[in-house]
Amino acid sequence: MNKVAFITGASRGIGRETALAFARAGYDVAISARTLREGEAHSHALRRPDGSALPGSLESVAAEIRALGRQVREVRMDLLDDTSVLSAADVVLRAFERVDVLVNNAIYQGSDLNLPFMELEPATLKRVFQGYVMAPFLLTRAIVAGMQAQGGGVVINVTSGAGESDPPVAAGRGGWGYAYGAGKAAVSRLSGILATELGDEGIQAYTVNPGVVTTEALKATIGDKGVLALRNGAAPPEVPAAVMLWLATAAEAPRFQKRTIHAQPFALEHGIVADWRSAEPAASAA
Repeated sequence: MNKVAFITGASRGIGRETALAFARAGYDVAISARTLREGEAHSHALRRPDGSALPGSLESVAAEIRALGRQVREVRMDLLDDTSVLSAADVVLRAFERVDVLVNNAIYQGSDLNLPFMELEPATLKRVFQGYVMAPFLLTRAIVAGMQAQGGGVVINVTSGAGESDPPVAAGRGGWGYAYGAGKAAVSRLSGILATELGDEGIQAYTVNPGVVTTEALKATIGDKGVLALRNGAAPPEVPAAVMLWLATAAEAPRFQKRTIHAQPFALEHGIVADWRSAEPAASAA
């Protein structure tokens, strides 16, 4: 029986590249997101400056995975809906009968996420709690129960520096706001709890900070010129994807539990990817 990786938030960006990385490594793959078909619009979603939906869909990623000769199951999942989250877990477990790697990559990305503190509304924080605390809790608990039964598995939680440090400048002037920081702080605590409580049952858990990554979401936020201006301060999504595959498969990976792994320097220090920083700016923003 092939190993199975379940990647959330896989319709584009880091999630898409992570799903493809696991497929290339021989895994069958389950992928989830809200966007099943190209061009769908959703409430509380990032959009291009012209108001159109960001490119990417589960169907397009699934086609790429099938082209690699792997099995794939795409599942529409809304983090803000408990029933949707639990249903996604059930669908994946029924389809593959196991999950060996769970990557909690999906996040709530509403335009209200980084509002200044005095402009925040309780409704935003409720959505953050649902998307960053409750949804990962429900999904991880459902999937880890199966991992326990099969003798082990790997959980990777994707965090951000916003959850572990103060913003360099105020929200509204380029810094992150309380809602996003609080949400990612919750994500940063999950892996250590899993490793401490369930490590003896074969559960490995990792916290990964991708750093600034040139995804469609970043381009929608700061524009193509902003992405180019970052140059060596950012990485393509293939970099954190390669790090997560390494953590799930390398024999020496377990010693990197109970800490935050900063994907970009980690990838270079361990020779996981070639140094992308020497590439032309246009290539690094692809």
